[in-house]
Amino acid sequence: MTDRQPLVIVRPSERTTAADDGLAALLAAYHLRTQAEKGEAVGDVDDLPDRYRAEISDPWTAFADDVVLVARLGDAAVGCLVVTAPADGQSEIKRLWTDPAFRGRGIASGLLEAALAHTAEHGVDTVRLSVWQWRTGAIALYERFGFTVTGSWDVRDRLVCMRRTAV
Repeated sequence: MTDRQPLVIVRPSERTTAADDGLAALLAAYHLRTQAEKGEAVGDVDDLPDRYRAEISDPWTAFADDVVLVARLGDAAVGCLVVTAPADGQSEIKRLWTDPAFRGRGIASGLLEAALAHTAEHGVDTVRLSVWQWRTGAIALYERFGFTVTGSWDVRDRLVCMRRTAV
């Protein structure tokens, strides 16, 4: 017998507030950690760049055209992922994040599986993403899901661009 609760991937309702569904807290943790890893640590959310603060304060406006997935273990929001609306047969995966206290439980894999199932159901031919080169664990995860490194569409230094085409 195990005391582990099952992982559930949900698309929170826009009628919930981000504080209620845990999404804002997950996005805040993601952006604060990313800033620190880039060597640009900030004290709190108020010190993040405007575009990131906007995502945290109102994810439903920031991602209005996109699909937002939240991984839950019981009442706890433990991971998130955003899939952009398709454009020219292509979507992008953004903001994949698992709460560090819950890593190693298949949460990121579950989110990726749900995202790729969604894109397949909607006829998306190519899914792309970008990841910082120091996030080697994430790169390995993406490779296990069939993503390969591709030419960059982003000019930021140390950013690895990857893509996966439908099979």
